[in-house]
Order: sequence, then C-alpha cells, then structure tokens
Amino acid sequence: MIHALRSRHVNTLVELRRVEKAFALLGSPDVTEPMTAAWSYYVNSHSLLTELRSLTKNYPFSSECLEEAKRRVFSDPQSNRSWNFCWLVLSKIQNDQLIPYYAQYQAGLPTMWGNRTPSAAEISQLSNAFVAEWNWAVGQMLRHWDQPPSR
Repeated sequence: MIHALRSRHVNTLVELRRVEKAFALLGSPDVTEPMTAAWSYYVNSHSLLTELRSLTKNYPFSSECLEEAKRRVFSDPQSNRSWNFCWLVLSKIQNDQLIPYYAQYQAGLPTMWGNRTPSAAEISQLSNAFVAEWNWAVGQMLRHWDQPPSR
C-alpha cells in the first residue's frame, strides 16, 4: 500500500480513505509520511477539485474557493492537528463559510452572464444555486470521515 501511495496509483478520495482506514488499524508511525504525502498530492494535483466538480455538474465548484481554503489551512497554526490535507481543506471551506462568498463573487461575474452586468436578483438566484450544489458536494466528501483524522 505504501508503494501504491508513493507511485500515485491511489489518487481518489475513496481509495485514499480505504488505505487510510487500513493504516489506522496498523497503528504504525511508518505510514504517516506516505499517507500525508498522498493526501497533499491529491489536493495539489487538482484531483480534489476534479472530484468536487464531478459532484457539481450543474454549477462547477469554484477553484478560487478551493485555493483560498488551501491558503487558510497553510496559515492556520491549528492545521498541524491532522495529517490529512484534504480533510483540513474541506473542513476549512465549511467552517470558514467560504462557499457563500465565492458563490456571490462568481455569480456576479459578467462572464457568467454573456459578458453583461447581471441584476442583483440574477446574482442572488445564481449564487443560491451555487451555494446549494457546492455545500452538498463538500458534505458528500466530508461524510467519508465519521470522525476527524487527527494526530
């Protein structure tokens, strides 16, 4: 399993969780580094964004929201509470309520409206649709952990 992690053969949320659960049963400190590296690769290689977007087909998940969550995790002194960068990022999106901000921002972009300036009602309607779908997707991903993966 360590070889599969290091060679990037395991690179989906479900596969990484399966390995993480198996490693948790082992209780060996030897698995921490490869698991940490695998989660970091998963997030930084855009696999997390790809999976989020596969869950948000109607309103593709905001890459800006995800990047902001990553920045916040890096600047958060509490981020060392977990080896799981994916869980930290998803939790940061949820706990810092990043989705409403980025939904409003994206809904207000003229490019979303054929390069015209949208009305406040249009922005609100589209923003609400983003919020609903994006929150659902983050919730679906976070449901893979019944408890926080902490050190």
